[in-house]
Amino acid sequence: MVYLLFFLLFLAVFIGGMTLLRKGLFELSASRMKNWLTVMTDTPLKGLIAGTIATALLHSSSAVMVITIGLISAGLLKFSQSIGIILGSNIGTTFTLEIITFNIDAFIVPFAVIGAILMVSRNKTWQNIGAISFGIAAVFAAMRGFTFLADPVTSLPIVELALANLNNSHLVSIISGTVVTAMIQSSTAMTGIIMGFLSEGTLSMDSAIAAMLGANIGTCITAMLASIGAGKEARLTAFAHVWLNIAGAAVFYLFIDQIAALAPMSATRPEVQLAHVSVIYNIVASLLVLPVAEKFGKMIEFIHGK
Repeated sequence: MVYLLFFLLFLAVFIGGMTLLRKGLFELSASRMKNWLTVMTDTPLKGLIAGTIATALLHSSSAVMVITIGLISAGLLKFSQSIGIILGSNIGTTFTLEIITFNIDAFIVPFAVIGAILMVSRNKTWQNIGAISFGIAAVFAAMRGFTFLADPVTSLPIVELALANLNNSHLVSIISGTVVTAMIQSSTAMTGIIMGFLSEGTLSMDSAIAAMLGANIGTCITAMLASIGAGKEARLTAFAHVWLNIAGAAVFYLFIDQIAALAPMSATRPEVQLAHVSVIYNIVASLLVLPVAEKFGKMIEFIHGK
């Protein structure tokens, strides 16, 4: 029970840190980001580049999807322009995973102290910079917490059973990753948890990759919620986001074992290997769809347009 409470505490710290980080970045750049997205989306390739950069800066594919759906519902973007942004957001979100693999333990407390001081400043810009600093500290502190808890938590019988099921079935891992991510509405948080178990050797690489694929699907829940009542084209954008991630997971599902076997070639630490696999998966999946983005959009309109 104590371990569960600590786990929930670290999860809350992680999500809270990501929220502060996104809020600070959003407040500093949201208006310029909206203007930029409306200009840089006349072709799928430009949309992909814009979506990648925007998501890397905001550290949230969900935030970019909410902005995109908001622009569509306001009539500033069309559904066809959103396909490239979706593809780019899937790539950009891997930037956060790469960052959280860095070891900056020595800077967690200074980042938190500086952030806390700046957050009580009267200057709005300094407040946002403080939110970013404090958010980064919270995210890295939570990651260390996940790693610390991985060993004692996995000794619990119910967790041992759950991990056994994950390690024995890729399909169960994908479903688990999808459901948990949909519940906490953060694929980064879900992947962070996976990294914690992976670094302690309690989760196999192939199962971790499968759960990561599920996390990509689960994060679509935010776009689906944002599209409620936002109009037909916004709803089509949300469906396109879902189908792109399901299709990508379905294709890569066939090659999970091969990817897991090659992962150690990319880095020595398993959690870093998973971050690299996530980057490669999202880049390859997005580039495969890019040449047929317009046809894919028409297919979504045909299926969900009525």
